[in-house]
Amino acid sequence: MMKGYVDNEMFEKALDLFEEMSLVKNDALYTTAFNVCAKLGNDRAMKIGNKLLDELPDNSKSDTTILTSAIHMLMKFGNTHNAERVFELIQKKDVITYGAMLKGYVDNEMFEKALDLFEQMNLETNDAICTIMFNVCAKLGNDRAIKIGNKLLDELSENHKSSTANLTSAMHMLMKFGDIQNAERVFKIIEKKDLITYGALMNGYNMNDQSDKCFKVFEEMKHHNIVPDESTWTILIGTYSQIAMIRQCEYLVNQIPPHILNKQQIQNALIDMWGKCGAVERAKQIFNTVSEPDTVTYGSMINALGLNGMGCEALNIYKQMPHNLRTEIAEISVLNACSHSGLLREAQAIFNEISVKTEKITGAMIDCYSRMFLFDEAEKLIDDYEKTKSPSFTMYMSLLSGARNNRDTILSEKIFNRMLSLFPDEKDNLMSGVILVSNTYSSLGEDEQAHDFRSHHQKKLGTRVKVGLSWTEVNGEVTGFSAYDRFHPSSLKIQTELSRIAKELIENGHQFNSSCITRRLNEGETVESVLMGHSEKIAIAFNFIQEPIPEFIQIRKNLRVCFDCHAATKLIAKIRQRDIIIRDANRIHHFQRSGQCSCQDHF
Repeated sequence: MMKGYVDNEMFEKALDLFEEMSLVKNDALYTTAFNVCAKLGNDRAMKIGNKLLDELPDNSKSDTTILTSAIHMLMKFGNTHNAERVFELIQKKDVITYGAMLKGYVDNEMFEKALDLFEQMNLETNDAICTIMFNVCAKLGNDRAIKIGNKLLDELSENHKSSTANLTSAMHMLMKFGDIQNAERVFKIIEKKDLITYGALMNGYNMNDQSDKCFKVFEEMKHHNIVPDESTWTILIGTYSQIAMIRQCEYLVNQIPPHILNKQQIQNALIDMWGKCGAVERAKQIFNTVSEPDTVTYGSMINALGLNGMGCEALNIYKQMPHNLRTEIAEISVLNACSHSGLLREAQAIFNEISVKTEKITGAMIDCYSRMFLFDEAEKLIDDYEKTKSPSFTMYMSLLSGARNNRDTILSEKIFNRMLSLFPDEKDNLMSGVILVSNTYSSLGEDEQAHDFRSHHQKKLGTRVKVGLSWTEVNGEVTGFSAYDRFHPSSLKIQTELSRIAKELIENGHQFNSSCITRRLNEGETVESVLMGHSEKIAIAFNFIQEPIPEFIQIRKNLRVCFDCHAATKLIAKIRQRDIIIRDANRIHHFQRSGQCSCQDHF
């Protein structure tokens, strides 16, 4: 009867029956009862399970299977200390016992302890333990995890290599390590690829900023007649969110079956996708069709509106949101929306209402103050935060960005020096700070100081400036551009078009902003020639050499749009009468044919 209740997932009834029983329990009943209590995990189950364990007869305490079930139960209760105590009692530990402990540590997010236990284990691993350990190493991603994970993979037996689940977990781990080449190698040796395998590969490409590779994976799935399920479609939507091109997103959505489109998980993902590619009206349409919006639905819509500079609308959605659904993500999204739209009072009111002010929530408020040049308020928030918590690099970058926009060199250097002392090991991120301080000097015409500051710290940090990259979609293909590439097939046409655009800009009053140049000019270069070589201007020119010219132009950029490109793009949209959408590292800019930008120059 108890097993029947368990098989039919009627766990409360199983407990009722167990409590009615007046017979002496046998080993099978103890195991079943522990598993039932683990499944329920409520107060009643915890009380019964702990009492049962305390009253366990001595002969049952020597049974590995019973005690392993007890470990599993205690781990489900979050009682890791007692689970460890039971583990120590077991004299004949087998691979299933170790598996229960390892899974328990994972469920309780104690990944380092899982590594410790795995290294103590002197039994031959099974497929379940291999899968658990690959996932543990993926979660940690530190030097120790990378070493253990790679060693486990190298020593994998031929038998374990035939397990699709094993190799899929290994591939996921390698993607987490950023080892794309070896992840692809593992993918190729998997004979029976399933939906989870393809999903792990695409997820890996997404997390390593190589979403474009997912297109080929999707086509391969179709070639092998593998039909995506809800989870796979969600991953694919996430891929297209990163590509962020409206026409590409339309191509994907047209392939999703209607019964899948009605699933809330898919609707939430689509709201996010349409928001990230600048199609806010489509995001709104989906949001309005969701019958019972959940936390993710509201959060996705708020974020979509905020990204596109629609702070007031984001605020209205947040106010409609039931209080019990408001999470950290929604709070951060609405604060960012206020920050990008200059809604200071509204941001302060929301911030004051939030009881648990996490690092990201505090950081969003500091960003808002910094954009308004309220540096005293921003620094006070940082000081208050650091009284009980470790310093946050992001908070200081917000301050530094505000100081750059305010052209305050003294404050910029003060903030940067504090960052150097607090975060000496974050060299790549500190280089971004160097560029901001350097730009602050350049904005005041102090080019020598800008160059000296940048050169000195670049040598000191030993890192290079991040290259600006832009992507645009034309005729169904996404093309990427960096600083002018003379080997591009259309290079001569692009160069000619750039010269034409530069001439039109000057005729319409545009003055090229030398403060947006982050290096010394080389011989033969001019301010105009360097700034016209910025990747987003090249991408715009590439659109204008097409036949026919696209009705609207869409660009994605890996860095923030500089002041010169922002001013120039407003004019280009007006002169050429084309809507231009640029998604930069922070937000989405809608440049309209009127010559205005949706951000109202608040970026």
